[in-house]
Amino acid sequence: MSVAVKRKRLSSGLTVSQKVFVRSRNGNASKIVREHYLRDDIPCSSKVCEHCAPYYIAGPSGEVPHAILSESPLVMKDIGQHYVVIDTNIVLNAIDILENDKVFYDVIVPQTVLNEVRNQSYPIYMRLRNLTKNEDKRFIVFHNEFKSSTFLQRKKGESINDFNDRLIRQTAKFYNEHLKESGIKTLLITGDKANKILAENEKILSFTVHEYIENLPNSEELKDMLPSTESFDRTINEIKYPEYYSSARLMGGIKNGSLYQGVISISSYNFLEGSVSVPSMPKPLLILGRENLNRAFNGDQVVVELLPTSKWKKPSTEIIDEETINKDQIGDDDDTEIIISDKERKLLAQEAIKAQGNQNEDEKVMPTGRVVGIIKRSWRLYVGQLSPNSVRKDEIESNAAKNVFVILMDRSLPKIRIRTRRAKELIGKRIVVAIDSWNSNSKFPSGHFVRTLGEIEDKDAEQEALLLEHDVEYRPFSKNVLACLPKEGHDWKVPENLNNGDPLLKKRRDLRDRLICSIDPPGCVDIDDALHARKLPNGNYEVGVHIADVTHFVKAGTPLDQEGASRGTSVYLVDKRIDMLPMLLGTDLCSLKPHVERFAFSVLWEMDEDANILSVDYTKSIIASREAFAYEEAQIRIDDHTKQDDLTQGMRILLKLSKKLKQKRLDAGALNLASPEVKVHTDSETSDPSEVEIKKLLDTNSLVEEFMLCANISVARKIYEAFPQVAMLRRHGEPPATNFEQLNDVLRIKKGLSISTESSKSLADSLDRCVDLKDPYFNTLIRIMATRCMMAAEYFAAGNFSYSDFRHYGLAVDIYTHFTSPIRRYCDVVAHRQLAAAIDYEPLHEVHMDKSKMDLVVKNINKRHRNAQFAGRASIEYYVGQVMKNNQSDQEGYVIKVFSNGIVVLVPKFGVESMIKLEILGDVNSSVFDEDNYSLTFVNKAGVKKTVSVFDKVDVSVESVLDDFTGKRKVQLYLKN
Repeated sequence: MSVAVKRKRLSSGLTVSQKVFVRSRNGNASKIVREHYLRDDIPCSSKVCEHCAPYYIAGPSGEVPHAILSESPLVMKDIGQHYVVIDTNIVLNAIDILENDKVFYDVIVPQTVLNEVRNQSYPIYMRLRNLTKNEDKRFIVFHNEFKSSTFLQRKKGESINDFNDRLIRQTAKFYNEHLKESGIKTLLITGDKANKILAENEKILSFTVHEYIENLPNSEELKDMLPSTESFDRTINEIKYPEYYSSARLMGGIKNGSLYQGVISISSYNFLEGSVSVPSMPKPLLILGRENLNRAFNGDQVVVELLPTSKWKKPSTEIIDEETINKDQIGDDDDTEIIISDKERKLLAQEAIKAQGNQNEDEKVMPTGRVVGIIKRSWRLYVGQLSPNSVRKDEIESNAAKNVFVILMDRSLPKIRIRTRRAKELIGKRIVVAIDSWNSNSKFPSGHFVRTLGEIEDKDAEQEALLLEHDVEYRPFSKNVLACLPKEGHDWKVPENLNNGDPLLKKRRDLRDRLICSIDPPGCVDIDDALHARKLPNGNYEVGVHIADVTHFVKAGTPLDQEGASRGTSVYLVDKRIDMLPMLLGTDLCSLKPHVERFAFSVLWEMDEDANILSVDYTKSIIASREAFAYEEAQIRIDDHTKQDDLTQGMRILLKLSKKLKQKRLDAGALNLASPEVKVHTDSETSDPSEVEIKKLLDTNSLVEEFMLCANISVARKIYEAFPQVAMLRRHGEPPATNFEQLNDVLRIKKGLSISTESSKSLADSLDRCVDLKDPYFNTLIRIMATRCMMAAEYFAAGNFSYSDFRHYGLAVDIYTHFTSPIRRYCDVVAHRQLAAAIDYEPLHEVHMDKSKMDLVVKNINKRHRNAQFAGRASIEYYVGQVMKNNQSDQEGYVIKVFSNGIVVLVPKFGVESMIKLEILGDVNSSVFDEDNYSLTFVNKAGVKKTVSVFDKVDVSVESVLDDFTGKRKVQLYLKN
């Protein structure tokens, strides 16, 4: 392949740079021309520059955007007023300090940097984009690769990194020359030593981020926020982790099948045990010990090599956390490094698959491996507290920088070493830290302080910590986002004249005559679905599901849409809701409130007496809901035979048909699983928690669920038919039988029962048979435990899977999506747009036609959906702890796990589970663990010998305690005598 580069000036004033490729394949030569247009009219965005004023482009309303680099930027000693150009390393390693409101204003982000950051870390890219939208910080994106005076050609043999560094230096040169008369200098802040030397050789003022902060006034408190330095790491020599394999070796091993790639999951009971699921193996690979984990964090995308079969082991039967290690120095006995060849690795891989396919003598033995490379880190901001043991009393009084440890709230994660001058101030505080590196000579990762949330146990600090721990975006919506809302605000109404010339309004079907109502949890204000049913003259029924028409207000590609796509979902906590979209939409304009006309997207079916669907229609509509019922209110109305009005009769039709729809699903093999569902009641004025109760499920809960499922299935079929490559769908994979091995083993031993996994139908039937006539809760318990053996459901773009893999195992349907909650889920927003295009209401925006962009969308919303679930559970756990803070309650619990040094008990009343370690149960030295029978025998505190096994019903005392290690309040259970 040969390349020629040409530049020519066009009559329009644009310059075009052409790259001409001559490619030869199979003897046929083809010429490829790529054009890169350059222009002179890209503004510098500085208020001091008069030269660029004519280059600003007016917005859609005729307004001319203001240049945002200030005429009075920050002053630095010996330099004076200055702007800052940042390179990619600074963004990737010091994004926290860039976001700080005391430093880094008037910052120029070259387009080159923006592109590099996006390729290397999408979360940091999104944080950088948010900075460019912050009018106070004044970060501007400068399109250096399209401006004639800053564009450069790549030199022959020049690496892409060196070329990008040269482009960034050229941007700094341009600004210094361009603004020479203003007296404002432009500095280059770089994290690359070689780039700094080259910049200085080219007479560009250049600093590292540490040097820059050092030269600013009042910089002392900012120094703790700086990323840890190499010299800091070099002083540490605690351990010698194996070095990671080179990129070439990793890629080659994955390609030839001698190495495996996957996401590592660290056990919540043993922080020195991880597992990696790989498609070619029935069982996950087990990673045991500190050296084999080799600095992997929970959620990292890793590369693993298989260990010899002689090293295969059972999962740990011991509860081990870092606190235990610190106290007893146990559980940290790593295997010595094992050197094996690529050929041996291939043989091991084949042996592993063969061995797993056969019946082992001990089915609990799993193949083991070790981490040999990290493809992608899962690092984020973490919340914790300063370890009191890492700071001596004499050091607290000193303000000198010192190394200290931060213990994270998540016990499955290691401590983080930071360097701080503020140890005295930070003791007893809930703090946020970031990780910078984890070198092979350090037992723990190194990071830096980001900010303080408040005192440990302060309600606001703990709630913010919960949101940060689960990566939930909770900051207020920006001005750019709010500017997309209707100017009429709360006064917006459906237009009175439907023939006002708006072609889309004319396409809407007027359904205001239908007797529509909504049925939701008590106090629901973001009502995104409503229903109706009526009998037709032919004896069949018209049934309608009406969904809030969010996409009428949220247009694709706008800042409002981008924010919704980034947040992915609303997050529901005990006492608050973190909205995906601004409240004006969620609780007002899009909410299907009663006695108010609203735009909706409706799915209308004709059904017969047996709930068979005879036809389906989709339409944008105008509706007027008659009532907003809570589940219990709707149930009371349906059951009240004195109510014979048409609205109530319609609800009774819905209930009758919903029962038939549910029975059909169950007959097809749909699973009726369970999870501990509780509701925490809070004081209406103080929001303090008062009591916990188990949620009651009524027939009306099922009524709504069935028709929402029906709508989602119908819409999935329609959008897949129209957009077979990019349709937004949701799948639930069939779980491998190995996931149920342990549950089946304990069921067989303890109850003489078993679960069949041949199909969802056989699984559903076998779950129905798992009953204990003496204990009605036993079946629910088994369903909860079976749920944990399932695969996670996921969103996907249709083109990524074959149709047979679309199947939703839990619902027993061949195709499924989410359409019914667009106020709180971004998947539903995309499905609405695709359905609107499928019925020729309006064309589909290009962002949802691009498969690569859709892949990014589904990846993000899968992550956000998962995080929202975890945050919701953590909120309940936190509030249950608060309820029990000054109380003690005796409850029934069920043993769901048994370890050699403790048990795990689920308390249905509170929907929480907790470990009871052996030292709390009784005498540690007298205990006997029977692994084969899932039981633990010990002498309790009263001197009585006791044996507990999985499935045992036990009486426990429930209390709330402060975990001294993490500073986190938790529910602690004590086994009663």
